Amino acid sequence: MTIPARLPRFRGTLHDPRTATVAGRLLGIAVLLCFLTGLISHYLQEPPALFSGHLPTRPVSGYRVTQGLHIVSGIAAVPLLLVKLWTVYPQLFQWPPVRSVAHALERLSIAVLVAGTLLELFIGLLNTVQWYPWPFGFRQVHWALAWVITGSLLIHLGVKAPTIAQYWRRRARPLPVPGGAAGAAGADDTNRTAPDGSDVDADADRRALVWGLAAAVGAVTLVTAGQSVTPLKDLALLSPRDPDAGPQGLPVNRTAHAAGISRAAVRNWRLYVGGPRPYELTLRQLRAMPQHSVELPIACVEGWSKSAHWEGVRIRDLLARAGVEDGARLRIVSLETRGGYGVTEMDSAYTRDGLTLLALRLNGQVLSPDHGYPARVIAPDRPGVLQTKWVTRLEVLA
Repeated sequence: MTIPARLPRFRGTLHDPRTATVAGRLLGIAVLLCFLTGLISHYLQEPPALFSGHLPTRPVSGYRVTQGLHIVSGIAAVPLLLVKLWTVYPQLFQWPPVRSVAHALERLSIAVLVAGTLLELFIGLLNTVQWYPWPFGFRQVHWALAWVITGSLLIHLGVKAPTIAQYWRRRARPLPVPGGAAGAAGADDTNRTAPDGSDVDADADRRALVWGLAAAVGAVTLVTAGQSVTPLKDLALLSPRDPDAGPQGLPVNRTAHAAGISRAAVRNWRLYVGGPRPYELTLRQLRAMPQHSVELPIACVEGWSKSAHWEGVRIRDLLARAGVEDGARLRIVSLETRGGYGVTEMDSAYTRDGLTLLALRLNGQVLSPDHGYPARVIAPDRPGVLQTKWVTRLEVLA
């Protein structure tokens, strides 16, 4: 195969199948972890009818752990992806660029895989800082891209399976340098060869690359994971959220002002509870009911989380008073006039759980306006976007 003179020649020892396989399996672990925890996040936010009544409420910090892993693995995937692309980018300069229909389909699947993964990580990183400079809905596109990436990755693994199997553990022999003997002069002459035929210098370079990659992944993890991993919070220099910063010692994603909560709406607040015997309560009446205390975390999709002390009335007690004895699916309506989660639904697995409260107090104080005064939902193992604030109606669903 003759390579046109205008194409670049690559003399690096690490643009080889062995290095690509090493980087690829590390990236694969991060992508798999990110995908699986993303599934959990999606299905807890939009549970299929099949899961009705069976959503997990234990462990109470389950969503905190899985969403934290989702963000951490997504951030760790960035340097892993960059190194993987660096090992294989000389393949972009193959000549001829397409050798057959099958080869064209292979390169197309790789293009989809690379473009989809880069876009997925890019919009995911911007989501952690709640910046959405695009016209489409983040969550829907993020979900769809995950499946596009998974499909193209499976195709890529199928095509490359023989190469991956060959270089999974075996050391790679040095590859010929494009351009013939003249191009190789001075590039391979000094390489040392081990008894098994492997390139000793390439192996040393590869180990250095892997250690450098581990350091990069470790660094980005240490300086960002503290927003959800409490022991690392003092190292979270690049975390978009400080879990200790906020009213009553808890961060706020959206303030009362941003949600359009007026003083008049709060001043005339009533809680409506539906059921066979529907009723309304004033705040004074709600406070007169038996109060319960729980220690539960708030865990948001952006990756930050923190445990807090909550006090309020159990949802199941409110429903029992309305004639619903064993929990029910609820539609929860907020006073907010701006935002995407003014109306949410709660599965019966949560409403029958004794830890699920209509909270009135946070960390020993009456809820601040930004934390949902006069009343908000708090439930175990539930995404933060569904822990509805400024609740005004609990409507029983069939």
